[in-house]
Amino acid sequence: MKCNMGGTDRAIRAAIGVVIAGAGIYYESWWGLLALIPLITAAISFCGLYEILKISTCKDHKAG
Repeated sequence: MKCNMGGTDRAIRAAIGVVIAGAGIYYESWWGLLALIPLITAAISFCGLYEILKISTCKDHKAG
């Protein structure tokens, strides 16, 4: 898996993940587990959907 996410993209995903997790905890809902998707993709700098669509926001890697 090559990097296909830049720093801004990772930060936004991490923030969204924290908000979703916080909402899940606040509302005591299992839907908060959806926060794992943006948190994991931010942590590993790889998005499978970006790979399929040939998108890259990583400055070191050009889509292609």
